[in-house]
Amino acid sequence: MQRSVETYNPATAPAPYANNSQGKTNLIDKKRYNRIRNFFLRTFLHLIFWDIILNRPALRWMRTDPSARWQRISKNYRKLAVEMGGVLIKLGQFLSVRVDILPREVTQELSGLRDEIPAEPLAKIIPQIEEDFDRPINALFEWISNEPVGAASLGQVHLARLADNHHEVAVKVLRPGIDVLVETDLSAITLALGWLKRYKKVRTRVDLDWLIREFSQVTRAELDVEAEAKNAERFASDFNSDSSVCVPKVYWQYCGARTLTLENVGYIKISELEKMTAVGINPANVAKKIYNFYLRQIFETHFVHADPHPGNIFVKPLATEEEKTTGLTGFDPLDTIPFCADRPFQVVFVDFGMVTEIPERLRVALREYVIGVGTRDSYRIVQSYVKAGTLLPDADVKRLEEAHEALLAQFWGANASQMRDVALNEAVGLMREYRDVIYAAPFQFQADMLFAVRAVAILSGIATNLNEEFDPWQEIIPFADRLAANELGLNWQEWLKEIVSVGQVLYKLPKSVETVVSQAKRGNLNIKTSFASDSRKLLVRLEQAINRLSWTVAAIGLFMVGMSLDTNSEDRWLGVFMVTAALICFAWGLWSNRR
Repeated sequence: MQRSVETYNPATAPAPYANNSQGKTNLIDKKRYNRIRNFFLRTFLHLIFWDIILNRPALRWMRTDPSARWQRISKNYRKLAVEMGGVLIKLGQFLSVRVDILPREVTQELSGLRDEIPAEPLAKIIPQIEEDFDRPINALFEWISNEPVGAASLGQVHLARLADNHHEVAVKVLRPGIDVLVETDLSAITLALGWLKRYKKVRTRVDLDWLIREFSQVTRAELDVEAEAKNAERFASDFNSDSSVCVPKVYWQYCGARTLTLENVGYIKISELEKMTAVGINPANVAKKIYNFYLRQIFETHFVHADPHPGNIFVKPLATEEEKTTGLTGFDPLDTIPFCADRPFQVVFVDFGMVTEIPERLRVALREYVIGVGTRDSYRIVQSYVKAGTLLPDADVKRLEEAHEALLAQFWGANASQMRDVALNEAVGLMREYRDVIYAAPFQFQADMLFAVRAVAILSGIATNLNEEFDPWQEIIPFADRLAANELGLNWQEWLKEIVSVGQVLYKLPKSVETVVSQAKRGNLNIKTSFASDSRKLLVRLEQAINRLSWTVAAIGLFMVGMSLDTNSEDRWLGVFMVTAALICFAWGLWSNRR
């Protein structure tokens, strides 16, 4: 495919070549480490002071607007990440899509990290490529573009033409010195997560040691370009029977320790809606296909392309059957494509450095979840949480089922744009009705789903951008039905065991009923009751509030008496004593009932 790009031609302007391989290093950049550590330290001190200490009832009047404070922190983080690059950008990109756990001010501020990453100059890139292959650049490529077509936090992509067969390719090269940057950043992030472990509310819901292992493993894997090439081939194998998916070919003879050469598939970006419609591709159909591809990745192949941002997904226009009869099979360049209604297309995936495999222990739970959503079965949805181990031991399962019933009733059938409106209109009512569930926060995060969750969060934004009327429910229902049918067919032995078990219960039922009735007649039937976990917590909080109120009333009484004695009595020492006692009562009531 021809491209109008400014290029570096090795034949006319050869770069100096030197083979001075130094191998990999695990050194830490101390200056960089200290700067990142200090930023996280300031952030945690800010959190402790403003959102923990000053969040107590008697001190809340001193707090400033938290949204303005956290927006300022996220803006400072973005500046730091853009300046320093590396894993900080990866972390910021992940946080920018977590609209479920972070305020809108933070996610909006961090979203700019997706497209403001400065590229390394080609002069730094060429010696690294030559070092990888132990050959001068003009022995590899006829030309290579001066400016990259894509720059990410760990690497960048340049267009080039191979010297031997003249194929146009995309050459991904890791940034020079990125291995030191990654190890430095991961060390600083590990330290910060270690501080978070001291906060009980976080520690009980997230296995932070597991989380950092998962994050570190996937991040380091992005530096392994050979593994990335194998991931691309595995992904292509998973979808080899689907002609609507395209994965670039790997040129193994042009792959080195820090260089990956792939077929150039720079077609229409997933964010370029005008270009799609100009050639006759309906963006709504693209949204539908991508959504279904990810359903299959998560629930069938269990191998997920975990970085589906607009720079990593393209749309390739295909010739229609009528155009094929005229001998036209492809388009080169793209601006020659004529308009044709409902033009066929392929979805092209690139960049397989960040992939995740759904662990065996979660596959059954995920299948249970999607079947529950597709059949509007709140019991099955909550049971999938139980199987996955995402619920805390004291979670009120019945109350969660009721909350899911309400959510399904509110959102079922709503398209992407309607969901936003429904969410805004109904959020207050739902939060009021299920405030006990929200306050308890009964979920614990599964670290090995970190990047799959990230992919789904980004994907929802892509689908909405392609089609605001996109209806995810209509895509889930047939998929869930197919999974349920497969489950029924594959698990006939389990169903047989269940039937035998039910038969045994029915056989013993008459005798059990007779025993209960006999005990009731003799007056020996006892029924034991106890408070639910949430009810016990509510009673404890109510008791604490009453105790605090009692001490406060006592303190106010002592204070008023003390002030009166101080003003009207000759024994002023008694007034001072009473005021002091009032302060002690108030302090005792405030701090003695903490839990």
